[in-house]
Amino acid sequence: MTKIALGWVLSITTVAAVGWAQQSPPEEASVTVAGKKITIDYSAPSVHGRKIFGDGGLLSHDPTYPAWRAGANSATAFHTDANLDIGGLAVPKGDYTLYCWVKNPDAWELIISKETGQWGLSYNAGRDLGRVKMAMNKPPAPIERLKYTLTAEGGARAKLELAWENHVASVPITVK
Repeated sequence: MTKIALGWVLSITTVAAVGWAQQSPPEEASVTVAGKKITIDYSAPSVHGRKIFGDGGLLSHDPTYPAWRAGANSATAFHTDANLDIGGLAVPKGDYTLYCWVKNPDAWELIISKETGQWGLSYNAGRDLGRVKMAMNKPPAPIERLKYTLTAEGGARAKLELAWENHVASVPITVK
């Protein structure tokens, strides 16, 4: 009985330690533009020497590929307190999930889904609000941990930027 109890305690301790040292920690990017807040909540995976994009890359093994949850763990959450124009797509104020279409690693599309709260390995294209092309750049050095940045650009304008591995993708945002 003592061995069973000890095994149970060790199992709980191991699970707690794994949760404590989460490999893809939760992150948030936010900006206030024209008095309205825009927020992205995501989990930030690291490259760890792996190939991420393209044929044979880590993402090509996800069941939703070439739609990528644009983060790790739960799907990436997007909230806006204002009606927006994101790269030409009208986005009403509210809550959404972000994905990226990464079939071509050098030409991404941002997917804004009306479905929210799901785990990141499910994707329903029928719930898409829409897709927009992202401007692509190469960083000066590889980016180990995925990072979203929301930057105010003056007036009612902002920029959403997603950077990871050897890719930096961005899209303009305008508060309406």
